[in-house]
Amino acid sequence: MAPVDDTAYRYRAAAPEDTEAIGALDGSFTTDTVFQVTVTEDGFALREIPVDPPLTKVFPEDEPGGDDRDDTDSRTFVAHGASGDLAGFVAVSYSAWNRRLTIEDIEVAPKHRGRGVGRALMGLAVEFARERGAGHIWLEVTNVNAPAIHAYRRMGFAFCGLDTSLYEGTASAGEQALYMSMPCR
Repeated sequence: MAPVDDTAYRYRAAAPEDTEAIGALDGSFTTDTVFQVTVTEDGFALREIPVDPPLTKVFPEDEPGGDDRDDTDSRTFVAHGASGDLAGFVAVSYSAWNRRLTIEDIEVAPKHRGRGVGRALMGLAVEFARERGAGHIWLEVTNVNAPAIHAYRRMGFAFCGLDTSLYEGTASAGEQALYMSMPCR
């Protein structure tokens, strides 16, 4: 990964005027590997396998009105490139009862990938988690998003769970939800 030039990006909490750009951000990805999930009576195993042709995943639009909450335990952070374009965002929420910060969504625009934007956004999420007293950070990712899984593992996340039915009845049917977490240090 190329090092990020901190002067090339501006990071801040999202403002209402960011809503349209966040909704329009291209979060799709293309990968030539996916993680095959094998469920056993003792748990599950993952094996990265090649796919040919490469798989391109375009996520469906979110339901309108789902994330309009004004909550002190939820936050969205944005990254803007030097030209002012939205480079990426991370949306998080904190649950006090289990001291968990959940990464609700994180996306980096294709032309800004590989420049440390996702890592910097995750750093803002970690700072927010520490401010709230979180013990750990948790996220869900589809087994076909190998690029994100590799990035999360480099950031310190480890696999902690599986849901084989989360995506049933959706455009992602047939995929499995992998859960990853890391301690909030």
